Amino acid sequence: MNTIFALGQHTGLRSAESGAVRAMTVQHGDTLSAIAVRFGVPLGKLLSANPQILNPDVIYPGDRVSLPAANGHTVRSGDTLSGIAAGYGVSLGQVLAANPQVTNPDMIYPGDRITIPGGHGGGGNTGDTGRPGGDVTDGTGPVTGPDSVSRPAPAGDADGVTPAQLQQIVPQLGASRAEAVAPHLNAAMAEAGIDTPQRQAMFIAQLAHESGGFHYMEEIASGAAYEGRADLGNTQAGDGVRFKGRGYIQVTGRHNYTEAGRALGLDLANNPDLASRPENAARIAAWYWESRGINAAADAGDFTRVTRLINGGTNGLADRQAYYDRARAALS
Repeated sequence: MNTIFALGQHTGLRSAESGAVRAMTVQHGDTLSAIAVRFGVPLGKLLSANPQILNPDVIYPGDRVSLPAANGHTVRSGDTLSGIAAGYGVSLGQVLAANPQVTNPDMIYPGDRITIPGGHGGGGNTGDTGRPGGDVTDGTGPVTGPDSVSRPAPAGDADGVTPAQLQQIVPQLGASRAEAVAPHLNAAMAEAGIDTPQRQAMFIAQLAHESGGFHYMEEIASGAAYEGRADLGNTQAGDGVRFKGRGYIQVTGRHNYTEAGRALGLDLANNPDLASRPENAARIAAWYWESRGINAAADAGDFTRVTRLINGGTNGLADRQAYYDRARAALS
């Protein structure tokens, strides 16, 4: 437990074009997640383009980082952000992370330019608008309402984990608690592409360890120890307690609450207690997993690397492994 998303604040970049792939030089205070948001590239894709970076939370001034290109989409009347994401084959969380100017995913306007992370082009010809097969249609007012395009079903175990399976993985979990937790895990895993039994087993195992078997939703300590921690973005009086660790993997600090909230369309900066709700705790954990490109390590079967990406080390590795072994058996 007690995983802390210890990401510093972004302070500036020097960038240069290098053919089709941009490159930039890391300066003091830069973080990989902030670089990803600024350039509209999912952190997982940024990591894939930079295999020399073994830990996304550790980069150094003077390092060179390759920046994959990103495409754009011009909003037209009737568009929804989730529909745009589905049309380009990316998650809503990725689109929100690439567009920090969008503070409410249900409020976009015709003519707005939306960055599509990872250079996805969707189907058909995009033309000048970036939208498959269409031009910009004039319109006024925000685009709201239900999704016009359904999110595709996961490619692996579409049903995720059942409450009974979750009890097999976490024997100390009661039946009613398992029934409450499983649907939120499944929704979050589907949103983040954690869509194979292997990925799901690793994800659930890590969350089970970090949360004490899905029991703890908030750090037991007061959070006062984080007061004044500039590396966590705690720059205002009371931020340490206000932004203490919450959720299944304990998002910590004003900067990380803000980053997670922006990506998920949640106002965590003004309502930090939202991170303790089961549905949000699962989504925050899945966002962290996706944004750090952990699916790649899961697909490779590298449980130790997955643990390092979640925890920053290998604390509790034996306990995590035990959860993982039960998860593999339950989900196979």
